[in-house]
Amino acid sequence: MPTKAELKLAGKKIKCKLRTGDKVMIVAGKDKGEIGVILKVSPKENKALIIKENPENPDQPLPLNAVVKHRKARYQGQKSERVLLPAPINLSNLMLIDPTTNAPTRVGRRVEDGKIVRYAKKSNTTLVDTPNISKDN
Repeated sequence: MPTKAELKLAGKKIKCKLRTGDKVMIVAGKDKGEIGVILKVSPKENKALIIKENPENPDQPLPLNAVVKHRKARYQGQKSERVLLPAPINLSNLMLIDPTTNAPTRVGRRVEDGKIVRYAKKSNTTLVDTPNISKDN
């Protein structure tokens, strides 16, 4: 039987100021100062996956806050390998990059034309919602 608190949370939509496709800077942790793009957001767990552009291979982005996964060879002739996978990072360790000044900024919410919109507090500009990178994930 779910508790009262769980039932209360089940009826509410969790509000999150960072969204998929936002350009963010990591402000705490092992990749502090790195700039990347949000690949996936999990508001319930308050975490996000971040990737950044790979200058050597543009088709394969680099994960930020990466963990190493050791993959064993599955058949003869194949080599074992170490694969970098993005690990979830807490949203409190991320700051949105202001589109006008390219500096980290906090995000606010305000009502414009009857709709709630996000805005960058540093430059007071409204943030345009970017389309999702991929909906298959």
